[in-house]
Amino acid sequence: MTLRKLRWVMDGGGFWDLDISTPKTLDGLACPVPGDPLPLALSRGTRLSRPRQLQFMHRFMHAPLIPSYAQPHGLTLHRLLSLPLSDNWFVFVLGQFNLQRFVSSVQNSEEKPKAFSSWLKTFGRHLQQKSLYALGLSSEFQLGQDDTLLFGLEDAYDNTDKPRGKAVFHHKFPQHDLTVEAVYPGLFVDKAGNYWDVPFSMAVDLASVTTSDSSTAYHLSAHYTSGSPMQFENIQNQNDRVPPTLLPGLAFKSAFSYRRKVDIWRSEAPKLKLVQPYDIFLSNPHVSALGIIGAAATTAFGDNSARAQAKDSSPGLFLQAFGLKSSFLADIFASVSFTAQHGNFQRLFLDLTRFQAQLDFPSGFKFLSGATGLTQDLLNSQQPSMEAVQAILPNATLSLQQQIVGPVSFRVDSGISVDLKNPDWPIHTQEPVFALEYALQVLGSAKAVAWYCPKRHEFMAELRFYET
Repeated sequence: MTLRKLRWVMDGGGFWDLDISTPKTLDGLACPVPGDPLPLALSRGTRLSRPRQLQFMHRFMHAPLIPSYAQPHGLTLHRLLSLPLSDNWFVFVLGQFNLQRFVSSVQNSEEKPKAFSSWLKTFGRHLQQKSLYALGLSSEFQLGQDDTLLFGLEDAYDNTDKPRGKAVFHHKFPQHDLTVEAVYPGLFVDKAGNYWDVPFSMAVDLASVTTSDSSTAYHLSAHYTSGSPMQFENIQNQNDRVPPTLLPGLAFKSAFSYRRKVDIWRSEAPKLKLVQPYDIFLSNPHVSALGIIGAAATTAFGDNSARAQAKDSSPGLFLQAFGLKSSFLADIFASVSFTAQHGNFQRLFLDLTRFQAQLDFPSGFKFLSGATGLTQDLLNSQQPSMEAVQAILPNATLSLQQQIVGPVSFRVDSGISVDLKNPDWPIHTQEPVFALEYALQVLGSAKAVAWYCPKRHEFMAELRFYET
């Protein structure tokens, strides 16, 4: 799971990643770099667009300005102007003001006005700087009950030569979601926290949708990229090597999985009468476990068919035709998660404590290779090799949510990794995210979320519906 999505670990069917929330762009989204072959790095279904979120906050939460923070721009303020041209057609104008850059400009100014009117004139001159503003224009068409078409164009500060455009089409089939997306340039983020701009990216994605405790799911996609990827405002400075999956080419991806959820315990105690829970999806104390197993495959044509061969990784079933610039990669995956919740989220204080732990095995071939080597070492009465033990260790994710008072709760999500090559400090946290959530009780299951990621020095306020 990419933690800044702030969702409880699984998406209901597999390891495909949802778009990542980020204040780097006006539309608030970045796509995770595709993996080999997992994660698929695709969106599943529709979600509330950034203009719609800001529109709701302005209108119903009495928040005229929405703050965000990201390096190198610093603290910024957002404001939206909505123009309903018809019942099915909306135009949104999104403005962003760089407050931190404005304050620095005033402080570094050599002008020292004494009169109040002089101060106003000085502020007015500084406010005329074009580098303080970013502007975005988007249009949303509701083509029918099941079809939505989105267009977006944004110009960030003084980067007038590189406007960012996007076109997205959503269609809801019975128990399926279809998404067609084209972006120029497309913004991607890798595991090290580096952002990459791909000059042109286009994806077609079909995903099954299920809410059953025992069900199968699948995900099919085609992804085309062109142009040379460039780093976008790299703050982490950990790796300047372009991820191979972002190189120009065409990739076809598929994933199939089976999930099974089991309730270990579910409270039968009656809820408080005439008291609506702050969130209906968080109103049932329970202990449950979820298991997922599946397979994924990628067929690539072009420069993106070249795959990085890490020393400590097993590529699964890997075939490559150098003359045709094509490759095929397949692997199996599995996941086990455990969820425990106490409280009905009805009372004013400490009526919700929710914990979730997940163990992911993204490469079955790597796990089987490590398990085989470990078994041989034990049968031969030899000390298990560090490489074999490292290969079978899963990727762990922990999430904890605690009600503070009323609809306000605190939440922290973090990945956990184990590096046996570092015996002094083998356990590391991966990209922890801290968040305050405010449940919008009148809507049943909706919340305003303000989160901060220390690793990437990013802060953002969002609105989410029907997400636990």
